Amino acid sequence: ERAIQKLIRNYNLDPSRLLDLCRQSIVFESIPDMHKCLVEIGNDTEVEVVRVKNRMDPAYDSFVSAGYRDIGINLRINSPETRFLGIDAHVTAARLHLLCFDDTQA
Repeated sequence: ERAIQKLIRNYNLDPSRLLDLCRQSIVFESIPDMHKCLVEIGNDTEVEVVRVKNRMDPAYDSFVSAGYRDIGINLRINSPETRFLGIDAHVTAARLHLLCFDDTQA
């Protein structure tokens, strides 16, 4: 349902622009823990970070998200397994957010 909304509202009915059909959330108790995860993702040679939306940035206008903040990452995993399965070009999404915001997202 959300993908169809994005196609209509944001992507002019172009499905090639949908990047988060597969998405996971990682919940952290603290910002330092979230930072450690970001460093690990950045250091992983099998991960290509495609895009980052940093809604933790103090400059981010949280009014548009009703105060909710997270870090959204679109990435590709290029490993022997993903190449074997033919999914190494697939872009997936990860949402990194704090436990204190966990109840606000479904």
